[in-house]
Amino acid sequence: MRLITLLVASAIVASPAFAQSTQRSSNPSGVQIQGNTEIKASQENTTAVAVGEGNVAKNTAGAIKGGTQIQGNTKIKATQKNATAVAQGKNNKAANEAGVIGGQ
Repeated sequence: MRLITLLVASAIVASPAFAQSTQRSSNPSGVQIQGNTEIKASQENTTAVAVGEGNVAKNTAGAIKGGTQIQGNTKIKATQKNATAVAQGKNNKAANEAGVIGGQ
């Protein structure tokens, strides 16, 4: 019985030594990138308007949003011209997103 207890205790103590190490962001919805990343983005004459309570309107060009894990080389080229996002009324969303990876 003592031998079994000793083996179980040894397995519990030794298990962190065999665990696989992982990279973690300080933000739980953070971005992890392993490799080279090149982002070229431009916007021109963009407008984002949110009217009302809890509404979201956004123009996004060339972004890597939270909760994304990328392994390898990544290139993003994004261009927007005269983009308009309008959210009007309760619980509405509007977005113009070009060259966006991940997120909501």
